[in-house]
Amino acid sequence: MQAVGMEVLQLVLLAILPALVIVAGLKDLTSMKIPNWISGLLILGFFPAALALGLQPATIGVHLGIAVAALLVGMGLFALNFLGGGDVKLMAAACLWLGLSGSGVFVLATAVIGGLFSLALLVSRAWLQPYIGAGPGWLVQLMEPKGHIPYGVAIAGGALVAWPASPLMLAFLAG
Repeated sequence: MQAVGMEVLQLVLLAILPALVIVAGLKDLTSMKIPNWISGLLILGFFPAALALGLQPATIGVHLGIAVAALLVGMGLFALNFLGGGDVKLMAAACLWLGLSGSGVFVLATAVIGGLFSLALLVSRAWLQPYIGAGPGWLVQLMEPKGHIPYGVAIAGGALVAWPASPLMLAFLAG
């Protein structure tokens, strides 16, 4: 019975990443902002999840190193005005959860999803702009011809695609 309780706890902790990246993607889509509390909760939630799944301290250290590297690269992209600050923090927090094995898949999936999403949004802006005026405010803002692209949507998609390859999920599946 105790094993079942631990497994339920592990599942609840494993749900933190998917739930919060989905919320981040939706918040970015509807407000063009990713609140800091989402990245903060991702960072705070990682440690109990890692401990509950039995990750070794060295593995946790690798996860931290990957997250710091992602943050530094993201800061460079922010400085070049390629990503927003919320995007950078969300990517670093996701990399903390995904570790070395999941982060490569994450970056690739985020780039592909981001490219496809950006293309679809640009086409939609060109074709649907005349019909959007009566829509909700967030949709009007999203369809601005030269408006920002909410890249949190792509980051969320990339994290969800990479999640099965993460050391945390692999540890859970290994039992």
